[in-house]
Amino acid sequence: MGQKLRAYLQLCRPANLPTAAADILAGLALAGFFDEGGVYDFSNMVPAIKLISASVLLYAGGVVLNDFFDADLDRVERPERPIPSGVVSGKNAFLLGALLLLLGVMVSFTVHLRSGLVAVVLTLCILAYDSYSKKHKVLGPLNMGVCRALNLLLGISVFGQFTHLEYLVIPLLFISAVTLVSRGEVHGKNQNPILLAGFLYVLVICCVIFFQESKYMATLPFVVLFALMVFMPLFKAYKANTPENIMKAVKAGVLSIILLNAAIAVGHSNVLLGILMLLLLPLSILLSKIFSVT
Repeated sequence: MGQKLRAYLQLCRPANLPTAAADILAGLALAGFFDEGGVYDFSNMVPAIKLISASVLLYAGGVVLNDFFDADLDRVERPERPIPSGVVSGKNAFLLGALLLLLGVMVSFTVHLRSGLVAVVLTLCILAYDSYSKKHKVLGPLNMGVCRALNLLLGISVFGQFTHLEYLVIPLLFISAVTLVSRGEVHGKNQNPILLAGFLYVLVICCVIFFQESKYMATLPFVVLFALMVFMPLFKAYKANTPENIMKAVKAGVLSIILLNAAIAVGHSNVLLGILMLLLLPLSILLSKIFSVT
């Protein structure tokens, strides 16, 4: 793989992209896209494929522009990244990010007007985070959580209806917590944010169990897997509060979104869908060994 191609791919955070797809699958399940008979009992997969593609494009565009806006800081703290290292110019990164966001919005409008409008609002929230709110201790994590909640809503909008809106609080809380933890990736010393994140993780698990209707036993294995994946590295990062351990906790938090979404989906569809969604996890883990998650 050429150095320039690898740099452009790194800007898009390939390991994180399956988590965006998982948001959409969970949203589709909440919208009733998958009936009780199984994940194959639907007449048309095109809207689902479009929304997954739109979500991936929006996520990729967001993280590319995040690096564009962080270029000056990265020249000091992370000079090896594609833009500060000079492999990718700031202008090209900006154009790539803007193009990806535009394509994501356009694809969303081909599914439903409401899907397109959700994508527009999501894009505005992405730009707000990248350019401004991430610098703020409270507003930044909250803004990032809103972005994930809107991504889930993008999946829910497949039929042009907004149902099970109570579930939006789950990605809002969880991603806010992960973002809190990430504040210590460079310098460490963030035990208090880690404690708060741990409390929010517990709250997220309670919401997943409380919101779903009757499939407690089917949901439980996915919830347990999710809890193990997020709490083990978080506890280690609290105990040995080093940048390395914090980065591992953040990486686990980002990748575990797949497990969280699988737990949500199973509560409103079937176990088979949850198992299929779990297949995204090894893909993310494999990509995370090649490309950085943060």
